[in-house]
Amino acid sequence: MALELAILTPVVIVMLLVVVAFGRVTQGRQLVDQAAAAAARAASLSATSTLAAADARQAALDTLAQAGMSCTGADITVDTTAFRPGGQVSATVTCTTTLSAMAMTGLPGTIALHATATSPLETFRDLSGTTP
Repeated sequence: MALELAILTPVVIVMLLVVVAFGRVTQGRQLVDQAAAAAARAASLSATSTLAAADARQAALDTLAQAGMSCTGADITVDTTAFRPGGQVSATVTCTTTLSAMAMTGLPGTIALHATATSPLETFRDLSGTTP
């Protein structure tokens, strides 16, 4: 009985660490989804398409930083081709992170997490960029 326990203990520990690693990666994906949604929303509230890209980038980086997500390479792209009243803005967030930092289990390698979110612009909105 003690021999069986000695043989199975490392296997059970490795299985638990793999479950924890998958859970942490799933949480990372949710955080990137949240950052993309925040970026799209911030871009849709901007007055001009130029400001939309800057606001979206800042919102995504702030969301990732507040959540404690460490990205070695964060790439935020904003699609403002339909930036007009009644149009939409899309934001894509790509976060490259190391698995050892993500899963806390010493796994080698990196993983790129991607998310895209779209936010509509109001139909009756003045997008001239001037304030009354």
